[in-house]
Amino acid sequence: MKPQHIRVSPDRVAAKVVVVGDPARARFIAEHLLEDAELVNEERCFHLYTGFYRGERISVAVHGVGAASSAIVFEELRMLGAKVMVRLGTAGALMPELDIGDMVVATGAAYVHGGTIGSYVPDACMATAPNPLLLTKLYDYAKRIHGRVVLGPVFSSDAFYAEDPEFAKKWFSRGIVAVEMEVATLYALAALRRFDAAAALVISDNLVVPGKEELRHHRELEPYVEKAAKAVLEALRDYNPSNIS
Repeated sequence: MKPQHIRVSPDRVAAKVVVVGDPARARFIAEHLLEDAELVNEERCFHLYTGFYRGERISVAVHGVGAASSAIVFEELRMLGAKVMVRLGTAGALMPELDIGDMVVATGAAYVHGGTIGSYVPDACMATAPNPLLLTKLYDYAKRIHGRVVLGPVFSSDAFYAEDPEFAKKWFSRGIVAVEMEVATLYALAALRRFDAAAALVISDNLVVPGKEELRHHRELEPYVEKAAKAVLEALRDYNPSNIS
């Protein structure tokens, strides 16, 4: 099957890819952190840049919002030869200790059975976990470059506005540290399609701390996202996906 949305030849996509939801974040990484970055796809606004970070060829791809959109991009990147994908996104904190701008490296992702992942695996819940070697490198670089980092599982929600007032309390009581929308899909497809994956998330709001519930947008989070992006890029540069065919 040929990709229907990322309409480029495989040689335009690097083996290592940073995947993001926000086109502004992809453009920022391409313009400020990559060398010789080229916009190689604009189809359906799934922007894809390919360039170099300290000599390592890396792509940055926009996956949009939510499981269905992101699954399309993860599938098509894999079709085009991607071997490693790291999501760089934002998340809402569920634990009081997490402040705006802090970073979560996702050790796993819970989800409600059904939806996009359920279309792939209707008879079970997928084990949605990162590659442990990639995760270790990502956490190490995050500690060095960003500093304020928490390791923990996240919840991937299918609906941005559907949470009830007890949502944060319920999922935090289950050990979940933050909520976002795409990590479970990334980890599930990494297992199904045989690529390595991890995720780094910058806290954009805190659902349990009064005064911090309002979502911060790209411009406000830019200094934190830049540090997180450098950590992701360093981890990708240092990671060897030799076990992936």
